[in-house]
Amino acid sequence: MKFGVVVFPGSNCDHDAYHVISKVLGQPVEFIWHRATTLGDVDAVILPGGFSYGDYLRAGAIARFSPVMQAVKEFAARGGFVIGICNGFQILCESGLLPGALMRNRNLQFICRFVHVRVESTDTPFTTMYRKGQVLLLPIAHAEGNYYCDRATWEELRREDRIIFRYCDAQGNITEAANPNGSFDNIAGICNRQRNVLGLMPHPERASEEILGSCDGRALFHSLATVLAEIGRD
Repeated sequence: MKFGVVVFPGSNCDHDAYHVISKVLGQPVEFIWHRATTLGDVDAVILPGGFSYGDYLRAGAIARFSPVMQAVKEFAARGGFVIGICNGFQILCESGLLPGALMRNRNLQFICRFVHVRVESTDTPFTTMYRKGQVLLLPIAHAEGNYYCDRATWEELRREDRIIFRYCDAQGNITEAANPNGSFDNIAGICNRQRNVLGLMPHPERASEEILGSCDGRALFHSLATVLAEIGRD
């Protein structure tokens, strides 16, 4: 199997994602420049966190027009696995690969700290190694992580079990106090209808080794690697 990490001007978590795949998972991975028009022979793509194009217009709003995003869309349409983390999640929403939008945080401030996140669904290639209801400790670092969608979209996400992560307290309770950015229904991560595209605001790659204070994000990458191995991409 091979992973690809897309690099936009302003990406700052690309090396973090690369490190997790190459050093923690021990799998091949390569960087993919944003001007690329193909993804090569990769089996999974990561859109990393950062500030693509400086986020000067709106987070992810310019990156969606990068040449590589057409290739990412075609890859996803063929069933390829795509993970968007933080800015990557914003880009997935801006490009239409995921529904909804990420707005400014409720307090209009940049938030950088650990939060608790509850696993709402294990029925994705990215969450098979978690337990439903498991509480994870993951870091967030964003100014525009306030997820919003209209009620019809929210009902569709719920009906199709596509809300994958929600902000919670340490005991797993979904409360307003545990919602760090004002996200609708405490939503921290969702997937597409085909379940091969995942977007989340917390950073699992920054919680994949003991030295980082949490290893709770590691299972996300292990889940995907296991699925890839099972379908013969090892």
